[in-house]
Amino acid sequence: MNSIALLHAAQLVTLAGPERARIGAELSDLAIIENGGMLVRDGVIAAIGASDEIAKQLPEDVEVVDAGGRVVLPGFVDAHAHPVFGGNRVDEFEMRARGASYEEIAAGGGGIRSTVRKTRASSEAELLAQAQKRANWFLHCGTTTMEAKSGYGLSLKEELKILRVIRQLNETTPIEFVPTFLGAHAIPEEFRSAPEQYVALVIHEMLPSVAEEQLAESCDVFCEHGYFDLADSEKILMAAQEHGLRLRMHVDQLTNTGGAFLAARLRAATADHLEQTNGAEITALAEAGVQPVLLPGSVYSLGLTRYPKARAMIDAGLAVVLATDFNPGSSPTPSIPMVLSLAATQMKMTPAEGVTATTINGAYSLGRGDKIGSLEVGKAANFCIFDCADYREIAYWFGHPQTHAVYVKGQQVL
Repeated sequence: MNSIALLHAAQLVTLAGPERARIGAELSDLAIIENGGMLVRDGVIAAIGASDEIAKQLPEDVEVVDAGGRVVLPGFVDAHAHPVFGGNRVDEFEMRARGASYEEIAAGGGGIRSTVRKTRASSEAELLAQAQKRANWFLHCGTTTMEAKSGYGLSLKEELKILRVIRQLNETTPIEFVPTFLGAHAIPEEFRSAPEQYVALVIHEMLPSVAEEQLAESCDVFCEHGYFDLADSEKILMAAQEHGLRLRMHVDQLTNTGGAFLAARLRAATADHLEQTNGAEITALAEAGVQPVLLPGSVYSLGLTRYPKARAMIDAGLAVVLATDFNPGSSPTPSIPMVLSLAATQMKMTPAEGVTATTINGAYSLGRGDKIGSLEVGKAANFCIFDCADYREIAYWFGHPQTHAVYVKGQQVL
Protein backbone atom coordinates (compact mmCIF):
# COMPACT_ATOMS: atom_id res chain seq x y z
CA MET A 1 0.00 0.00 0.00
CA ASN A 2 1.09 3.56 -0.74
CA SER A 3 0.77 5.49 2.53
CA ILE A 4 1.42 9.07 3.52
CA ALA A 5 0.95 10.75 6.87
CA LEU A 6 0.35 14.47 7.02
CA LEU A 7 1.35 15.87 10.39
CA HIS A 8 1.50 19.23 12.19
CA ALA A 9 -1.12 21.26 10.36
CA ALA A 10 -1.76 24.43 12.35
CA GLN A 11 -5.38 24.05 11.26
CA LEU A 12 -6.63 20.92 9.54
CA VAL A 13 -9.86 22.25 8.04
CA THR A 14 -11.84 19.03 7.66
CA LEU A 15 -15.41 20.24 6.99
CA ALA A 16 -16.61 17.01 8.57
CA GLY A 17 -20.37 17.11 9.03
CA PRO A 18 -23.70 16.02 7.59
CA GLU A 19 -23.65 14.03 4.37
CA ARG A 20 -25.24 16.80 2.30
CA ALA A 21 -24.61 20.37 1.23
CA ARG A 22 -24.40 22.77 4.18
CA ILE A 23 -26.97 25.47 4.92
CA GLY A 24 -27.44 28.29 7.41
CA ALA A 25 -25.13 28.15 10.43
CA GLU A 26 -23.60 24.93 9.07
CA LEU A 27 -21.72 27.03 6.51
CA SER A 28 -19.62 28.41 9.38
CA ASP A 29 -18.73 25.04 10.93
CA LEU A 30 -15.40 24.01 9.41
CA ALA A 31 -14.65 21.24 11.95
CA ILE A 32 -11.05 22.42 12.37
CA ILE A 33 -8.51 20.21 14.11
CA GLU A 34 -5.67 22.21 15.65
CA ASN A 35 -2.26 20.60 15.11
CA GLY A 36 -4.09 18.11 12.93
CA GLY A 37 -2.91 15.08 11.04
CA MET A 38 -4.11 12.58 8.45
CA LEU A 39 -3.19 9.08 7.36
CA VAL A 40 -3.75 8.34 3.66
CA ARG A 41 -3.66 4.87 2.13
CA ASP A 42 -3.84 4.38 -1.64
CA GLY A 43 -5.21 7.85 -2.21
CA VAL A 44 -8.00 7.55 0.36
CA ILE A 45 -8.13 9.09 3.83
CA ALA A 46 -7.73 6.26 6.37
CA ALA A 47 -7.53 8.23 9.63
CA ILE A 48 -7.80 11.81 10.77
CA GLY A 49 -7.24 13.52 14.11
CA ALA A 50 -4.64 15.25 16.25
CA SER A 51 -1.09 14.87 14.94
CA ASP A 52 0.07 13.11 18.10
CA GLU A 53 -2.64 10.48 17.73
CA ILE A 54 -1.97 9.93 14.01
CA ALA A 55 1.79 9.62 14.70
CA LYS A 56 1.15 6.72 17.09
CA GLN A 57 -0.39 4.48 14.43
CA LEU A 58 1.88 4.96 11.45
CA PRO A 59 2.67 1.94 9.26
CA GLU A 60 6.34 1.23 8.59
CA ASP A 61 6.25 2.14 4.91
CA VAL A 62 4.59 5.52 5.42
CA GLU A 63 5.92 8.73 3.90
CA VAL A 64 5.63 11.56 6.41
CA VAL A 65 4.64 15.01 5.13
CA ASP A 66 5.28 17.74 7.66
CA ALA A 67 2.81 20.59 7.16
CA GLY A 68 5.10 22.76 9.29
CA GLY A 69 2.38 24.66 11.10
CA ARG A 70 0.55 25.59 7.90
CA VAL A 71 -3.17 25.45 7.07
CA VAL A 72 -4.51 22.35 5.29
CA LEU A 73 -7.81 22.48 3.38
CA PRO A 74 -9.70 20.15 1.04
CA GLY A 75 -8.82 20.92 -2.56
CA PHE A 76 -11.10 23.64 -3.90
CA VAL A 77 -14.04 22.56 -6.05
CA ASP A 78 -14.70 25.14 -8.77
CA ALA A 79 -18.31 24.45 -9.75
CA HIS A 80 -18.67 26.86 -12.69
CA ALA A 81 -15.94 27.34 -15.29
CA HIS A 82 -15.39 27.59 -19.06
CA PRO A 83 -11.75 26.43 -19.43
CA VAL A 84 -11.70 25.31 -23.10
CA PHE A 85 -11.65 28.12 -25.67
CA GLY A 86 -9.46 29.64 -28.34
CA GLY A 87 -7.55 32.91 -27.92
CA ASN A 88 -8.53 35.62 -25.46
CA ARG A 89 -10.57 38.83 -25.36
CA VAL A 90 -7.97 41.28 -24.11
CA ASP A 91 -9.08 43.79 -26.76
CA GLU A 92 -12.57 43.82 -25.23
CA PHE A 93 -11.01 44.21 -21.78
CA GLU A 94 -9.49 47.45 -23.02
CA MET A 95 -12.76 48.50 -24.66
CA ARG A 96 -14.57 48.13 -21.33
CA ALA A 97 -11.84 50.19 -19.67
CA ARG A 98 -12.62 52.91 -22.21
CA GLY A 99 -16.31 52.83 -21.31
CA ALA A 100 -17.98 50.21 -23.52
CA SER A 101 -20.44 47.86 -21.82
CA TYR A 102 -20.49 44.06 -22.15
CA GLU A 103 -23.82 44.30 -24.00
CA GLU A 104 -22.50 46.96 -26.42
CA ILE A 105 -19.45 44.84 -27.24
CA ALA A 106 -21.62 41.78 -27.83
CA ALA A 107 -23.97 43.76 -30.11
CA GLY A 108 -20.96 44.75 -32.21
CA GLY A 109 -19.96 41.14 -32.86
CA GLY A 110 -17.77 40.69 -29.81
CA GLY A 111 -18.49 38.78 -26.63
CA ILE A 112 -19.21 35.06 -26.79
CA ARG A 113 -19.34 35.06 -30.60
CA SER A 114 -15.82 36.48 -30.73
CA THR A 115 -14.51 33.50 -28.76
CA VAL A 116 -16.60 31.14 -30.90
CA ARG A 117 -14.74 32.32 -34.01
CA LYS A 118 -11.36 31.76 -32.35
CA THR A 119 -12.37 28.39 -30.94
CA ARG A 120 -13.66 27.12 -34.25
CA ALA A 121 -10.37 28.16 -35.85
CA SER A 122 -8.39 26.13 -33.30
CA SER A 123 -7.64 22.44 -33.66
CA GLU A 124 -8.44 19.94 -30.92
CA ALA A 125 -4.72 19.67 -30.16
CA GLU A 126 -4.37 23.46 -29.89
CA LEU A 127 -7.36 23.73 -27.56
CA LEU A 128 -5.99 20.91 -25.41
CA ALA A 129 -2.59 22.56 -25.10
CA GLN A 130 -4.13 25.88 -24.08
CA ALA A 131 -6.47 24.22 -21.58
CA GLN A 132 -3.63 22.20 -20.05
CA LYS A 133 -1.76 25.44 -19.42
CA ARG A 134 -4.83 26.89 -17.73
CA ALA A 135 -5.28 23.74 -15.65
CA ASN A 136 -1.87 24.46 -14.17
CA TRP A 137 -3.07 27.95 -13.19
CA PHE A 138 -5.97 26.36 -11.31
CA LEU A 139 -3.67 23.92 -9.52
CA HIS A 140 -1.50 26.81 -8.37
CA CYS A 141 -4.61 28.35 -6.80
CA GLY A 142 -5.52 25.14 -4.97
CA THR A 143 -8.29 23.77 -7.22
CA THR A 144 -8.39 19.98 -7.59
CA THR A 145 -11.88 19.49 -9.09
CA MET A 146 -13.71 21.76 -11.51
CA GLU A 147 -16.71 21.87 -13.76
CA ALA A 148 -15.92 22.43 -17.43
CA LYS A 149 -18.52 23.78 -19.85
CA SER A 150 -18.58 23.65 -23.61
CA GLY A 151 -20.36 26.54 -25.32
CA TYR A 152 -17.76 28.17 -27.53
CA GLY A 153 -18.40 25.92 -30.53
CA LEU A 154 -22.13 26.39 -31.15
CA SER A 155 -22.29 23.73 -33.86
CA LEU A 156 -22.52 19.97 -33.52
CA LYS A 157 -18.95 19.38 -34.67
CA GLU A 158 -17.41 22.15 -32.58
CA GLU A 159 -19.33 21.41 -29.36
CA LEU A 160 -18.29 17.75 -29.58
CA LYS A 161 -14.70 18.91 -30.17
CA ILE A 162 -14.70 20.93 -26.95
CA LEU A 163 -16.25 18.14 -24.91
CA ARG A 164 -13.67 15.68 -26.22
CA VAL A 165 -10.93 18.08 -25.14
CA ILE A 166 -12.47 18.15 -21.66
CA ARG A 167 -12.39 14.36 -21.61
CA GLN A 168 -8.70 14.45 -22.57
CA LEU A 169 -8.00 16.93 -19.77
CA ASN A 170 -9.16 14.27 -17.33
CA GLU A 171 -6.52 11.95 -18.74
CA THR A 172 -3.66 14.44 -18.99
CA THR A 173 -3.93 16.68 -15.90
CA PRO A 174 -4.27 15.95 -12.16
CA ILE A 175 -7.52 17.93 -11.93
CA GLU A 176 -10.85 16.14 -12.21
CA PHE A 177 -12.96 17.94 -14.83
CA VAL A 178 -16.73 17.51 -14.65
CA PRO A 179 -18.17 18.09 -18.15
CA THR A 180 -21.25 20.21 -18.86
CA PHE A 181 -22.83 20.70 -22.29
CA LEU A 182 -23.58 24.39 -22.93
CA GLY A 183 -24.62 24.40 -26.57
CA ALA A 184 -27.24 26.97 -25.54
CA HIS A 185 -24.65 29.62 -24.72
CA ALA A 186 -25.53 32.03 -27.55
CA ILE A 187 -27.16 32.00 -30.98
CA PRO A 188 -24.30 31.61 -33.51
CA GLU A 189 -23.88 34.07 -36.36
CA GLU A 190 -25.22 31.69 -38.98
CA PHE A 191 -28.55 31.33 -37.11
CA ARG A 192 -29.07 34.95 -36.00
CA SER A 193 -32.03 35.36 -38.36
CA ALA A 194 -33.50 31.96 -37.41
CA PRO A 195 -32.82 31.30 -33.73
CA GLU A 196 -35.61 28.72 -33.54
CA GLN A 197 -33.63 26.56 -35.98
CA TYR A 198 -30.61 26.67 -33.66
CA VAL A 199 -32.75 25.64 -30.68
CA ALA A 200 -33.97 22.69 -32.75
CA LEU A 201 -30.36 21.80 -33.61
CA VAL A 202 -29.41 21.78 -29.92
CA ILE A 203 -32.39 19.58 -29.02
CA HIS A 204 -32.47 17.15 -31.94
CA GLU A 205 -28.81 16.80 -32.96
CA MET A 206 -26.44 18.06 -30.27
CA LEU A 207 -28.07 16.56 -27.18
CA PRO A 208 -28.48 13.05 -28.66
CA SER A 209 -24.85 13.03 -29.83
CA VAL A 210 -23.52 14.29 -26.49
CA ALA A 211 -25.55 11.66 -24.66
CA GLU A 212 -24.55 8.86 -27.03
CA GLU A 213 -20.85 9.58 -26.56
CA GLN A 214 -21.35 10.18 -22.81
CA LEU A 215 -19.48 13.47 -23.10
CA ALA A 216 -21.35 15.42 -20.43
CA GLU A 217 -22.97 14.92 -17.05
CA SER A 218 -25.07 18.10 -17.14
CA CYS A 219 -26.73 20.51 -19.55
CA ASP A 220 -26.63 24.26 -19.02
CA VAL A 221 -28.38 27.14 -20.78
CA PHE A 222 -27.73 30.90 -20.78
CA CYS A 223 -31.22 32.21 -19.97
CA GLU A 224 -30.91 35.92 -20.70
CA HIS A 225 -32.38 38.63 -22.94
CA GLY A 226 -30.74 38.35 -26.34
CA TYR A 227 -29.68 34.76 -25.73
CA PHE A 228 -32.27 32.11 -24.74
CA ASP A 229 -35.68 33.07 -23.41
CA LEU A 230 -37.70 31.14 -20.84
CA ALA A 231 -39.62 29.07 -23.40
CA ASP A 232 -36.53 27.95 -25.32
CA SER A 233 -34.56 27.38 -22.13
CA GLU A 234 -37.30 25.09 -20.84
CA LYS A 235 -37.49 23.15 -24.12
CA ILE A 236 -33.73 22.54 -24.10
CA LEU A 237 -33.58 21.56 -20.44
CA MET A 238 -36.56 19.20 -20.70
CA ALA A 239 -34.87 17.49 -23.64
CA ALA A 240 -31.63 17.26 -21.67
CA GLN A 241 -33.47 15.65 -18.78
CA GLU A 242 -34.82 12.99 -21.15
CA HIS A 243 -31.22 12.16 -22.03
CA GLY A 244 -30.35 11.68 -18.36
CA LEU A 245 -28.42 14.92 -17.92
CA ARG A 246 -28.51 17.00 -14.73
CA LEU A 247 -29.80 20.56 -15.21
CA ARG A 248 -27.89 23.77 -14.61
CA MET A 249 -28.78 27.33 -15.61
CA HIS A 250 -27.11 30.70 -16.14
CA VAL A 251 -29.79 32.92 -14.60
CA ASP A 252 -30.31 36.64 -13.92
CA GLN A 253 -26.76 37.74 -14.71
CA LEU A 254 -27.46 40.94 -16.63
CA THR A 255 -31.25 41.24 -16.32
CA ASN A 256 -34.01 39.50 -14.43
CA THR A 257 -35.75 37.19 -16.90
CA GLY A 258 -37.66 35.03 -14.43
CA GLY A 259 -35.13 32.27 -14.98
CA ALA A 260 -34.75 31.57 -11.26
CA PHE A 261 -38.41 30.57 -11.09
CA LEU A 262 -37.84 28.22 -14.04
CA ALA A 263 -34.80 26.69 -12.31
CA ALA A 264 -36.95 26.13 -9.22
CA ARG A 265 -39.84 24.64 -11.20
CA LEU A 266 -37.52 22.22 -13.01
CA ARG A 267 -35.64 21.49 -9.77
CA ALA A 268 -32.33 22.16 -11.51
CA ALA A 269 -29.18 21.12 -9.68
CA THR A 270 -27.94 24.72 -9.76
CA ALA A 271 -28.93 28.24 -10.72
CA ASP A 272 -25.78 30.25 -11.44
CA HIS A 273 -25.04 34.01 -11.30
CA LEU A 274 -28.29 35.38 -9.73
CA GLU A 275 -27.06 38.97 -9.59
CA GLN A 276 -30.55 40.31 -10.41
CA THR A 277 -32.56 37.74 -8.46
CA ASN A 278 -35.19 39.03 -6.03
CA GLY A 279 -36.50 37.80 -2.68
CA ALA A 280 -39.45 35.81 -4.02
CA GLU A 281 -37.13 33.98 -6.41
CA ILE A 282 -34.67 33.23 -3.61
CA THR A 283 -37.53 31.69 -1.63
CA ALA A 284 -38.56 29.58 -4.64
CA LEU A 285 -34.99 28.29 -5.10
CA ALA A 286 -34.81 27.37 -1.43
CA GLU A 287 -38.14 25.51 -1.50
CA ALA A 288 -37.01 23.56 -4.58
CA GLY A 289 -33.59 22.69 -3.15
CA VAL A 290 -31.69 24.36 -6.02
CA GLN A 291 -28.09 25.26 -5.18
CA PRO A 292 -27.11 28.84 -6.07
CA VAL A 293 -23.66 29.15 -7.64
CA LEU A 294 -22.46 32.72 -7.07
CA LEU A 295 -19.80 34.22 -9.33
CA PRO A 296 -18.47 37.49 -7.90
CA GLY A 297 -15.45 37.40 -10.22
CA SER A 298 -17.65 38.20 -13.22
CA VAL A 299 -19.28 41.16 -11.45
CA TYR A 300 -15.84 42.51 -10.54
CA SER A 301 -14.33 41.89 -13.98
CA LEU A 302 -17.19 43.64 -15.80
CA GLY A 303 -16.84 46.66 -13.54
CA LEU A 304 -20.36 46.22 -12.18
CA THR A 305 -21.52 46.77 -8.62
CA ARG A 306 -24.59 44.56 -8.16
CA TYR A 307 -23.39 41.38 -6.50
CA PRO A 308 -25.67 38.42 -5.68
CA LYS A 309 -27.57 38.69 -2.38
CA ALA A 310 -25.51 36.06 -0.63
CA ARG A 311 -26.65 36.93 2.88
CA ALA A 312 -30.33 36.72 1.92
CA MET A 313 -29.69 33.36 0.26
CA ILE A 314 -27.93 31.97 3.32
CA ASP A 315 -30.71 33.27 5.56
CA ALA A 316 -33.27 31.57 3.29
CA GLY A 317 -31.55 28.21 3.79
CA LEU A 318 -29.84 27.91 0.41
CA ALA A 319 -26.72 25.74 0.11
CA VAL A 320 -24.60 28.48 -1.44
CA VAL A 321 -21.69 27.68 -3.77
CA LEU A 322 -18.93 30.05 -4.91
CA ALA A 323 -17.02 29.56 -8.17
CA THR A 324 -14.73 31.47 -10.54
CA ASP A 325 -16.82 31.52 -13.75
CA PHE A 326 -13.40 31.33 -15.44
CA ASN A 327 -13.88 32.46 -19.04
CA PRO A 328 -12.15 34.81 -21.50
CA GLY A 329 -14.79 37.53 -21.54
CA SER A 330 -16.30 38.26 -18.16
CA SER A 331 -14.19 36.47 -15.54
CA PRO A 332 -10.64 35.64 -16.62
CA THR A 333 -9.49 34.37 -13.22
CA PRO A 334 -8.63 30.83 -12.13
CA SER A 335 -8.32 31.92 -8.50
CA ILE A 336 -10.72 30.64 -5.86
CA PRO A 337 -8.72 32.61 -3.24
CA MET A 338 -9.59 35.80 -5.16
CA VAL A 339 -13.24 34.74 -5.21
CA LEU A 340 -13.08 34.20 -1.43
CA SER A 341 -11.81 37.76 -1.03
CA LEU A 342 -14.62 39.15 -3.19
CA ALA A 343 -17.21 37.11 -1.30
CA ALA A 344 -16.02 38.57 2.00
CA THR A 345 -15.59 42.19 0.89
CA GLN A 346 -18.46 42.55 -1.59
CA MET A 347 -21.06 40.02 -0.45
CA LYS A 348 -20.32 39.98 3.28
CA MET A 349 -19.83 36.24 3.47
CA THR A 350 -17.51 35.25 6.29
CA PRO A 351 -14.24 33.49 5.44
CA ALA A 352 -15.68 30.27 6.91
CA GLU A 353 -18.81 30.47 4.75
CA GLY A 354 -16.60 31.06 1.72
CA VAL A 355 -14.50 27.96 2.43
CA THR A 356 -17.61 25.79 2.76
CA ALA A 357 -19.03 27.25 -0.47
CA THR A 358 -15.87 26.38 -2.43
CA THR A 359 -15.35 22.87 -1.04
CA ILE A 360 -18.12 20.63 0.26
CA ASN A 361 -21.04 22.64 -1.19
CA GLY A 362 -19.32 22.81 -4.57
CA ALA A 363 -18.76 19.06 -4.42
CA TYR A 364 -22.45 18.37 -3.78
CA SER A 365 -23.48 20.69 -6.61
CA LEU A 366 -21.44 18.47 -8.95
CA GLY A 367 -22.83 15.23 -7.53
CA ARG A 368 -19.56 14.34 -5.80
CA GLY A 369 -20.17 15.26 -2.18
CA ASP A 370 -19.76 11.65 -1.08
CA LYS A 371 -16.26 11.44 -2.55
CA ILE A 372 -14.60 14.87 -2.24
CA GLY A 373 -15.04 18.31 -0.69
CA SER A 374 -14.13 17.45 2.91
CA LEU A 375 -11.32 15.63 4.69
CA GLU A 376 -13.04 12.59 6.15
CA VAL A 377 -12.27 8.89 6.36
CA GLY A 378 -13.17 7.13 3.11
CA LYS A 379 -12.95 10.22 0.91
CA ALA A 380 -10.30 10.99 -1.71
CA ALA A 381 -7.20 12.61 -0.25
CA ASN A 382 -7.47 15.81 -2.28
CA PHE A 383 -5.96 18.55 -0.15
CA CYS A 384 -3.89 21.71 -0.25
CA ILE A 385 -1.29 23.07 2.14
CA PHE A 386 -1.39 26.86 2.34
CA ASP A 387 1.51 28.97 3.53
CA CYS A 388 -0.34 30.57 6.43
CA ALA A 389 -1.36 29.60 9.94
CA ASP A 390 -5.03 30.72 9.86
CA TYR A 391 -7.48 29.76 7.09
CA ARG A 392 -8.89 33.31 7.08
CA GLU A 393 -5.61 34.54 5.61
CA ILE A 394 -6.43 32.84 2.30
CA ALA A 395 -9.13 35.46 1.63
CA TYR A 396 -7.37 38.24 3.56
CA TRP A 397 -4.12 38.34 1.53
CA PHE A 398 -5.76 38.80 -1.88
CA GLY A 399 -4.10 38.80 -5.28
CA HIS A 400 -1.49 36.19 -4.36
CA PRO A 401 -2.23 32.48 -3.93
CA GLN A 402 -0.49 31.13 -0.84
CA THR A 403 -0.52 27.57 -2.13
CA HIS A 404 2.44 25.63 -0.70
CA ALA A 405 1.56 22.14 -2.02
CA VAL A 406 -1.35 20.36 -3.68
CA TYR A 407 -2.22 16.65 -3.37
CA VAL A 408 -4.68 14.71 -5.49
CA LYS A 409 -5.59 11.20 -4.28
CA GLY A 410 -2.63 11.32 -1.95
CA GLN A 411 -0.10 12.19 -4.67
CA GLN A 412 1.69 15.53 -4.65
CA VAL A 413 0.93 17.31 -7.94
CA LEU A 414 2.29 20.76 -7.05
